[in-house]
Amino acid sequence: MLHDITANGLKIHYREEGSPDAPLLVLLHGRTANHNDWNGITQHFARRYHVLAPDLRGHGASDYPGHYAVPDMAADVAALLDGRRATVVGHSLGGVVAYHLAMGHPQLVERLVLEDPAAPLPMTGRPAPVRDDSTGFDWEMIVQTERQLVDPDPAWAEGLARVAVPTLVISGGPSSAIRAEPLAGLIPGAQLATIDVGHLIHMDARAEFLKTVDAFLTS
Repeated sequence: MLHDITANGLKIHYREEGSPDAPLLVLLHGRTANHNDWNGITQHFARRYHVLAPDLRGHGASDYPGHYAVPDMAADVAALLDGRRATVVGHSLGGVVAYHLAMGHPQLVERLVLEDPAAPLPMTGRPAPVRDDSTGFDWEMIVQTERQLVDPDPAWAEGLARVAVPTLVISGGPSSAIRAEPLAGLIPGAQLATIDVGHLIHMDARAEFLKTVDAFLTS
């Protein structure tokens, strides 16, 4: 089912599947995507979890407020959770939002699965995004989040040292343009798995992605 809710002062559009009585699991999509990015994944997890898959601000049918600080995007998810504790799975930008949720709202996060997100370390040699006629997201979101990813606040890396929940980092390996591996070294006790298919792991290696995540969640 699809819903709209006012969270953190914004309209957040989200998809809901599974029993409301089951443990909560949140899926956070990557940049320029929306909840449909998890088609097929939501159904898998809905067998055991109450699944929420929101459109992050600036994406899909959620509001486009024009300001896109990553901690604010995490606060939107915190408002959606409304005090409930959840397992949080995030891909790419969604993974960055997920670890900010764990840093800023630790009481809401039970476990973290971070699929090929950028570690909060400066990037060099990354080509600037080129605006085209793509729709379904706010281009200002691209501009602002890119700035934060390329030159992150040093406090982000320091904050990861305080994350105290079981965490799995899944890297897309050498085939990915993102180096997620350093992230596992910044989060105490984090596990690292590599599925060398590039950045879109849950799409290009769905079965292996689900097997890896299921093993972590049931361990």
